[in-house]
Amino acid sequence: MISPTPFATDLNRRAFLGQAGIGFGSAALLSLLGRDALGAGIDTSYHGLPGIPHHQQRIKRVIFLCMAGGPSHLETFDYKPKLDELNGQPMPKSFTRGQPIAQLQGQALKVQGHLTKFKQYGQGGQYISDFLPYTAKMADDICIVKSMLTEQINHDPAHTFMNTGTAISGRPSMGAWINYGLGSESHDLPGFVVLTSVGGRNPQPIAARQWGAGMLPSRFQGVEFNSAGDPVHYVSNPGGVSYHQQNALVQTIQQLDSHRNATVDNPEIEARIAAYEMAFRMQASVPELTDVSKEPQHILDMYGAKPGDGSYASNCLLARRLAEQGVRFIQLYHRGWDHHGGLEKYMDICCGLTDKPTWALLTDLKQRGMLDETLIVWGGEFGRTPMFQGKGGAGRDHHIKGFSMWLAGGGIKGGTSFGATDELGYNSVKDIVHVRDLHATMLHLLGIDHERFSMKYQGLDMRLTGVEPARVVHGVLS
Repeated sequence: MISPTPFATDLNRRAFLGQAGIGFGSAALLSLLGRDALGAGIDTSYHGLPGIPHHQQRIKRVIFLCMAGGPSHLETFDYKPKLDELNGQPMPKSFTRGQPIAQLQGQALKVQGHLTKFKQYGQGGQYISDFLPYTAKMADDICIVKSMLTEQINHDPAHTFMNTGTAISGRPSMGAWINYGLGSESHDLPGFVVLTSVGGRNPQPIAARQWGAGMLPSRFQGVEFNSAGDPVHYVSNPGGVSYHQQNALVQTIQQLDSHRNATVDNPEIEARIAAYEMAFRMQASVPELTDVSKEPQHILDMYGAKPGDGSYASNCLLARRLAEQGVRFIQLYHRGWDHHGGLEKYMDICCGLTDKPTWALLTDLKQRGMLDETLIVWGGEFGRTPMFQGKGGAGRDHHIKGFSMWLAGGGIKGGTSFGATDELGYNSVKDIVHVRDLHATMLHLLGIDHERFSMKYQGLDMRLTGVEPARVVHGVLS
């Protein structure tokens, strides 16, 4: 049993503030009003672990554009003439024998040719499909990784693997790891923000644990901003509750938490205090931040955003605003890419909703001089099969052996393709990039050595990249 630590010898800063009667509300208000007027002010932010970054950073932040449901690499970036040549013929058993196939087990497998046309764009002649005319404009800015490999063939575990590096639920997400290591540049906003939108076929649910903190202190978990209505629940005071009433309540809670933590020194109490402090600051900063109606009309038109519509376009614009305010990790989910059937129809819908806003985000960051300090990642949790699946028109099943993602921004070699799948787009065969390799590369650009970045938990050194081999993919780096 742990003996209580004497109050006088274990008094920390937040406990002192609480006992002295300054309290959370006043401290947070002073931090807002006094940082410039009073000099140093009161800094309640977290600045990362000692010794990190391990090496020079190429980027300051990550914007991860998750096309939830698994977009087809064979209708976006992976052009395979052989696929059209064998369209409608039996799928060669040499590809599929003994392989995991989600919903095609026991069926007569037939090759499905491309459901769109491809052209080459940019100085490097990048193959990009007709579904993505705005992405084609970015051909010289993006590096298309055509040899991705993951380990989970169903949506929820595949998202879990993409976000945490393992299929085991409850582990820290990549955004939580990054904020734990580096801290946030933003004083008034969370270091990890999540935005979601919907449009397309069969939008799969996204569990909040995909942006959880796992065994890390809960202050590092992602905060979901709502696409419509109040951007964050309870960011506005309810009717009849004045600022002074709220201030008195949060002061009292903060004093109780600080008094308790002076005895037990519990990191979760620290996280709770930090959450109260952050929530108070967010009440002032978030409403203004999320009011995109103040953007110039030409910017709204560029994104195709309409204030308050909850669209992917508005979320992309908000992502740029969050990046400007120093948010470290910004994750957008667009749910609707699960195209088992009606692939041509729903690819047209999903690309129509996401293609132009993605181009606008990259273009806007470039024009503001921010792209070189930002990593943009685009892709889903897996790809789709070269085989036909018909549920309301031609479609494709889940596929984990080979799919495409793209990277852009600081440290990325734009205008290039990296890796390759076989002649039917089934197996990644050249310069294979595992999801863990993607994580290692992302950490590397942020100045973090993935092999040295861990937390001791239940006797193990836990890492985002796990214990399996992972490597930095230097071939995508400039």
